[in-house]
Amino acid sequence: MVLRFKTANPRVFGSVVRGDDSDESDLDRLVDPLPGTTLFDLGGLLVALEELLGVRVDLLTPGDLPVKFRARVLAEAMPV
Repeated sequence: MVLRFKTANPRVFGSVVRGDDSDESDLDRLVDPLPGTTLFDLGGLLVALEELLGVRVDLLTPGDLPVKFRARVLAEAMPV
């Protein structure tokens, strides 16, 4: 699915990886944009994931991560 939306390397991070998620938690997903990826691609992937999984999804690229948290998130992110 990620290639359809011009992204690669799908990962999950955050509360799900740490094991402290709850029924109200969203699913934190991280993808790498490929050359030519647009906001429409990322938005399309977000909608597709939420419809497929039935949960709220927070979709980010490494560049979206604040610098002070980037290294920690990249270290904890698990491939999907």
